Amino acid sequence: MHVHSHDAGASQGHDHHGHAHANGTLLVALLLTLSFAGVEALAGWWSGSLALLSDAAHMLTDSSALALAAGAAWLARRPPSRLHSYGLARAEVMAALANALLMLVLLGFIVSEAIDRFGAPRDIRGEAVVAVAVAGLAVNLLVAWVLSRGEHTLNTRAALLHVIGDALGSVAAIVAGIVIVTTGWTPIDPLLSLLVAALILVSALRLLREAVHVLMEGVPLHVRLDDIGHDLAALDGVRRVHDLHVWTLSSGSIALSAHLEIRELDDWPAILDAARQALDRQHGIQHVTLQPEVPAAQPLVRTPYPRPPLQ
Repeated sequence: MHVHSHDAGASQGHDHHGHAHANGTLLVALLLTLSFAGVEALAGWWSGSLALLSDAAHMLTDSSALALAAGAAWLARRPPSRLHSYGLARAEVMAALANALLMLVLLGFIVSEAIDRFGAPRDIRGEAVVAVAVAGLAVNLLVAWVLSRGEHTLNTRAALLHVIGDALGSVAAIVAGIVIVTTGWTPIDPLLSLLVAALILVSALRLLREAVHVLMEGVPLHVRLDDIGHDLAALDGVRRVHDLHVWTLSSGSIALSAHLEIRELDDWPAILDAARQALDRQHGIQHVTLQPEVPAAQPLVRTPYPRPPLQ
């Protein structure tokens, strides 16, 4: 007998509201970013600044990343169907993975162009670089503020990573422009571009790792599987726990399934209620599927989480 315990109506209502808010936040961020990307690209081409061109390219990829994130947030709001019994909430994780890969491609372009610039320096109009980069920084900070006020899913974190990288690029362009205006030393332009690329690389790889971990049905990084097993095994009436699995459905939604070996099947309703409360209160897990088992009169097989001895 399988028993699935989950307040579907309340959860879906909360998720729908959260995803709708996240989608609106992403659309606002998309419009702000796209409105400035073309201006910065033209200014970077006219001024000859790699830092500004890199920032413009970054803003263009931000636009596609935000569009991808907004589309994924919309898909995540779709109800479950016969083909997708969990719905399409995992689309947000797919978008985060795509955005992390897109970021790595962009970083490769910046590094390659910066290396070329070291060998062949170009004239740069420092004043124009500073003016446009300051405006770009203002737009990036505004977009980051908008995203930070929305729902903090893996998807919006990916979009926010793009925007933060953009803000760093704008800061690098400002510094490069000031140095060029005051000293005329143009290698500062590709040098700062490489520095920003290195900073963004760390965050991009971390995001990529988290997205792949979710898609591979890994145990959430903040969850200790052994602690959950021992907590379930310690419930009154439970002899041991096995086939315990915990995975992430989507950002903020964790699922669990397990087999609980119990003494008497008549005790199951009380055990189920206690298990639900323990998992929610101690581990924040509400999407739970538990199967009770009553062993036959034979020696017990050793399993991962036996009931702890009485103190």
